[in-house]
Amino acid sequence: MTTCTQTADLKAKLFRGFSDPSRLSILNALRNRPLTVSEIVQQTGLNQSNVSNHLSCLRCCDLVVREQQGRFVYYELADIRIATLLDLADELLADVAKGVRQCSHYEPSSINRLSQCSSD
Repeated sequence: MTTCTQTADLKAKLFRGFSDPSRLSILNALRNRPLTVSEIVQQTGLNQSNVSNHLSCLRCCDLVVREQQGRFVYYELADIRIATLLDLADELLADVAKGVRQCSHYEPSSINRLSQCSSD
């Protein structure tokens, strides 16, 4: 495999981490400050089990880190550039939302199949 192909494959894998609505919701919740699982649950509306599973995936991919503070565990974005990437996505989406909304190539069923957190 060429370096260009390897880079494209790795980039696609990175973006799969952002492609799941639950993971994206968690990353968005962590944009401003570190949060506990309970706070993430409250902000995202996801259940605790779902949040914990997705946090595990995001930690595995080095997108989120955790820090123990007393009896609480706080999660935060591993790199400020993740928040910047989310900000850029918001800006881009503001300009292309109509086309994205009408696009039939990325239906939720195909996205969910591709967005599983795995070690491949």
